[in-house]
Amino acid sequence: MGRPTAVLSPEDGRRLWQVSAIARRDGVKSGMTISQGMALCSSLVICKPDPAYYESHFADLILRLTEMSPIVEPAELGRAFLGADGLERLFGTPEQQLAMLARILGETFHDFRLGWGKGKFVAWVAASQAKTGSGVVVHDNERLQFLSSQSIAVLPVALPMRERLFRLGIRTLGQLASFPEPAIVSQFGKEGRQGWQLAAGWINDAVTGRYTPDPITLKMDFPNPLTDRLLVLQALEHLIEQAFRHPRRIGYLVRSVRVEAVLEQGSSWMAKATFKNPLANHTSVLEPFAMRLERTPPNGPIEQLVIEFTVLVPGTTELQLFARDATSAGLLELRLMKSGLVSLERYSTT
Repeated sequence: MGRPTAVLSPEDGRRLWQVSAIARRDGVKSGMTISQGMALCSSLVICKPDPAYYESHFADLILRLTEMSPIVEPAELGRAFLGADGLERLFGTPEQQLAMLARILGETFHDFRLGWGKGKFVAWVAASQAKTGSGVVVHDNERLQFLSSQSIAVLPVALPMRERLFRLGIRTLGQLASFPEPAIVSQFGKEGRQGWQLAAGWINDAVTGRYTPDPITLKMDFPNPLTDRLLVLQALEHLIEQAFRHPRRIGYLVRSVRVEAVLEQGSSWMAKATFKNPLANHTSVLEPFAMRLERTPPNGPIEQLVIEFTVLVPGTTELQLFARDATSAGLLELRLMKSGLVSLERYSTT
């Protein structure tokens, strides 16, 4: 507190990820290397990341949000959307809904901002204008007026587009929306179309709830912390094999896997992998994590390894009834998919 601080990136230990307001005033920005940040601010405090803690904290946030509504959509670390359709019958006006949500979150969290509006973009911009621990409501008849006064910095577009708009003298969403859409598209392409439609209030994307089955989680503790990469890979492979043999995976394919490592001195290391084709066996799971260990190894000895199958794609009822074990169920599912008899789209859940 009170000092210029930056947190290193979990993906690249040489670059800055999160930067405090004091450090930003000295010109330090996210994405800079450590040497670049130190050159601008010699008193910069560098902190190691703890991604496992961040994920755990965010999971707690999502859990608290479900007390208000079952329709919750995690957007990114620290930001989530909640479906408010029908909540007026339970909690009253939008202002009363935010007051209730603030009470629920306030039991666990201190630094949060809330926004209520039609569509995820309007709600997010409203939250960005709120004070810590409170919320901003944008009624639908106020939506266009509210958006027109907002800075173009709120647009979810690449930084070069925002910088170019700024150089052209376009400072607000209202100024951007005043131009004909074809003119913006001709200059910025598909990204320009999306930005213009958001600024003009044309996009009111609804919140999409996500199916979150109970994950399969396994842990392995090391009395003597591991530093050898080969030993870490062997331990990880053993955990992966155990997770695939878990009874709860019978009849399911694995879509997403997360690996966490608890390090000495309380920090952590984390890696995720999402597979385009869901997996029925363990043979292909280890590869992305082996690459990550080689490219961005943990910055300390490992005291505990945790593997979690976070997303499982359900098979048909017949597969779950008649398959002898998880591997045979998964292989049968893959054969049916390749033959065109089964489509994964049938099992998508919102």
